[in-house]
Amino acid sequence: MPYKLLSYYASPKEIRAGVLVDDMVYDAARVGTNTAYADMMGVLDDWKKAKKALADGVKLIEAGKSRAKGTPLKKVKLAAPVPRPGVVFCAGANYKDHADNMARKQNRAPDPDPHDQGLNPWHFQKAPRSCTVGPGVKVKLPAYSQKVDWELELAAVIGITAKNVPLEKALSYVAGYTIANDLSARDMTKRPHLPDDSGFKFDWVGQKIFDGACPMGPWITPASQIKDPQNLDMKLWVDDQLMQDANTKLMLFNTAEQIAHLSKCVTLHPGDVILTGTCAGTGAERGVFLKSGQTMKLWIQDIGELSNTVV
Repeated sequence: MPYKLLSYYASPKEIRAGVLVDDMVYDAARVGTNTAYADMMGVLDDWKKAKKALADGVKLIEAGKSRAKGTPLKKVKLAAPVPRPGVVFCAGANYKDHADNMARKQNRAPDPDPHDQGLNPWHFQKAPRSCTVGPGVKVKLPAYSQKVDWELELAAVIGITAKNVPLEKALSYVAGYTIANDLSARDMTKRPHLPDDSGFKFDWVGQKIFDGACPMGPWITPASQIKDPQNLDMKLWVDDQLMQDANTKLMLFNTAEQIAHLSKCVTLHPGDVILTGTCAGTGAERGVFLKSGQTMKLWIQDIGELSNTVV
């Protein structure tokens, strides 16, 4: 039986790992019969064993033989599936349609395929503890920005320590996939007092790192349940208006390429999260940005739906 991994509030101050089966949430420590699985990091740190233990526990639930007691999903408050990621890596300019639209917006020719130029994927980071929030959280727009944008992204959650991994094995280090929203303060992208060719022109902190700048959720679909991460439909709505509508096959550097490259630069650890880039349809392409009270709804095939309101 398919299941999802999630984090939920057992009390206002306690977040525990859970397993979603049908519409019922079960405590992961009970399902996997391991007290270390009480939180998501405990699950991910032991992923090689945990994935089998949880799958076996789900089979017992399905057979009516489990002692774990479920709670209806509608009665559970969800947290971000990895409440405190180790590192949040974010791919830049990784969908051709989005990159081409941004180039036109800046009155320049579209860039060639980076593979043809011998380039590697490139990433920036978000502050994991301050930026990461879960489903339903109201994200406060930063006071210094008037142009906060949405970015729908497939996110890969690392489950096995990875260093110098070969491309053909890169996806085996992924525990599962979730949805992320790489919120961006577009009017903070460039520091105005510096020339455009300055290596210090870009303000990555002001643009990408503010409280709540990385909503994630609603849960993790285990990698074994995703047949092909490069063929998932994805959509984003602002209120009722469809803004982004694409498929992950449009990535320039696929998920495996990103993991392989990152692992050459730095050791990836369980609980690290890789945002794989966004498709066309962002506010920056349209000259339209988020306003207080608007709700963003993100959906990715085989994962689910993530919603947050900005205030």
